[in-house]
Amino acid sequence: MDMAVEAGVIKQHLIDPEICIRCNTCEATCPVNAITHDDNNYVVRADICNGCMACISPCPTGSIDNWRTMPLVRAYSIEEQLTWESLPAELSPEELAAAGVDADTAEAPAAAPAAVATAEPGVQPQPPMHRGATVPPWSAAHAYTNLYPPKAPTTATVVGNFNCTEAGFESETHHVVLDFGSLPFPVLEGQSIGIIPPGTDALGKRHHARQYSIASARNGERPGYNNLALTVKRVTSDHDGTPVRGVASNYVCDLQVGDKVEVVGPFGHSFLMPNHPKSHVVMICTGTGSAPMRAMTEWRRRLRKSGKFEGGKLMLFFGARTQQELPYFGPLQSLPKDFIDINLAFSRTPGQPRRYVQDLMRERAPDLAGLLRDGNSHFYVCGLKSMEEGVVLALRDVAADAGLDWEALAATLAREGRLHLETY
Repeated sequence: MDMAVEAGVIKQHLIDPEICIRCNTCEATCPVNAITHDDNNYVVRADICNGCMACISPCPTGSIDNWRTMPLVRAYSIEEQLTWESLPAELSPEELAAAGVDADTAEAPAAAPAAVATAEPGVQPQPPMHRGATVPPWSAAHAYTNLYPPKAPTTATVVGNFNCTEAGFESETHHVVLDFGSLPFPVLEGQSIGIIPPGTDALGKRHHARQYSIASARNGERPGYNNLALTVKRVTSDHDGTPVRGVASNYVCDLQVGDKVEVVGPFGHSFLMPNHPKSHVVMICTGTGSAPMRAMTEWRRRLRKSGKFEGGKLMLFFGARTQQELPYFGPLQSLPKDFIDINLAFSRTPGQPRRYVQDLMRERAPDLAGLLRDGNSHFYVCGLKSMEEGVVLALRDVAADAGLDWEALAATLAREGRLHLETY
C-alpha cells in the first residue's frame, strides 16, 4: 500500500466537470470499475481507484488528469463529486495541518494511491481481457487536440446533411458536413469533435458537448476545403427499446444547410492510421463506428489515386442489423475489389441467421492470421461496447489456430500502437 495512504493521506483522483465532455471513455477504460456517472458528472471512487493511470491517455480532453491531496477521512465522496460544477481548490498546508496531516508527507505521492477497498468486500474487480493501444502508430501524422475547449467553443457552418441509410426505414443515419471557413481546425482520420446542442437540460443547465467521430479525410470532405463530415444516427429509443429522443443526435440530424453549430475539439491522439508504405489496415466496425473507417478508407483512396503512395491491404468487417440500416452501403459497393476487401454482416435480415462481424472474422481466419503475423498490420475496432469482447475473442481464436501466442501478440500490438479499441 502507498505510504501516503498509511499516513492517512490520499492523492485523490478527480475529473474536472468544466472540461469533461461526458464521452464515457474513462469509464469504459477503467480496469477496476472505479469510474461512474450520473446525468451531471463523471466521478472517480476513491475507495476503488488503484492509480493504474489506464484512463489518463485515452481521455480526449485531459479532464481526467486531476489530483487533490486529501486526508483520507475527508476524501471527496461520490455524492459530493456528482454535484460539482468545478473542481475544488487544493488544500493549503495550513488546512492539511489542521486536519492532522504533515505537509511534507502530503507532497510524497506522485500519483494516485493503491486501492484501499474494493467495490464489494472480498471481491476484486476483474480487468478486461486486453486493452487496446494508447499510443498511435509510429508513422501516424501529428494530431492537434483541444484547440477549442468546452469553455471556448468555435462555430462551424452546415454545408451538407443527408440520410446515408436507405430511405423509408425507421433507422436513420445522417452524413453531416461542417465547414470552418478560414478558421484553423486541422483534423486526422480517427479523431473526433464535440457538438454542443443549444438549450438547457431538465436541470436548467446548458447541454454538454456530444462526441462524434470524423468521417472524412484529413484534407476535407471535399478535397482542399476546410470542412469535415460526421456520421450521426438519429436516436429514437434506448437500448431497451423504450422511446426516447436523443437531444444531440436529433439536433444534428435536423440541421439545415447554413445553420451554425458550436464545436469543441478536436479530440484523440492515438486512434490514428499509419502513414508508412505497405502498411495494412484492418477495420472492424458496427453502425456509426464506421465513421473513422470511412475516413481512413477515403484517405487511402485519394493517395492511391494520386499514385504517390504504395499502400498495403485494406480489410473491412462492417456489421449492421440490416442492409437498409448500413451507412454508406451504396458507396461501399463502388470501391474497387483490388483496393479494399469488404465483409458485411447483418444480424436482423428476415429469414436469415444472425451474423456478426466476429463470425466473418473467423471465416476469414487464414487471411487475418497472415496479417497478425505481419508487423505492418494495424487493427481498428469501433462501435458499441458490446462488440468489443466478441471481436477480441475472434482475434484470439484466429491467432491460436495459427499457432500464435495471443497474449504476447496482443501486448505487442498494443505497445506498438497497432490494436485500437474505440467502443462506447
